[in-house]
Amino acid sequence: MRALRTQRLILRNWEDRDRELFFRINSDDAVMTFFPFRRSRQEADDFMERLRARIAAQGYGFTALELAATGQAIGFAGLNPAGLEPVLPADTIEIGWRLAPEFWGKGLVTEAGEALLAFGFEELDLDEVVSFAVWNNDRSTAVMRRLGMRPDAARDFDHPKVPDTHPHLKRHIFYGLTRSAWRERKKAAR
Repeated sequence: MRALRTQRLILRNWEDRDRELFFRINSDDAVMTFFPFRRSRQEADDFMERLRARIAAQGYGFTALELAATGQAIGFAGLNPAGLEPVLPADTIEIGWRLAPEFWGKGLVTEAGEALLAFGFEELDLDEVVSFAVWNNDRSTAVMRRLGMRPDAARDFDHPKVPDTHPHLKRHIFYGLTRSAWRERKKAAR
């Protein structure tokens, strides 16, 4: 995978030096508020290896986010197959992210998201990129709106991978952005 660069970030494949940060963002209660699980160190390491292999194989995925100025990994962002059939079609590509809390509120996810949308629509030739979050995850839905994504209540769903023991996390709201709407947004910004 070729790294994507923004003004402040490098989006790249995972490296062994990222393991501590990856474990932290997958086990931290604040980061994982809207998830029904926390990953152990072994589970985080295994998940990172799966992401690394997927990125190497398909050329994209949930990539490490690194501060360009320091080389410090701060979280992840990426485009990835949603994998929620039959709730979503098999070819659905989602955009997602996860950051260590000390990097929240600095516009870093929006910056990464803009680069990822350009990559998805220009290089991967995607027709649509989607995102979804637990219904009251205001931080994530605010990023979706800043990226120009639009809510589509008709496509909201109960997440099939959220266990019944966590009913407050089941309902997910759906946002999408088509390539044509993205192009219009880019034209209007000029």
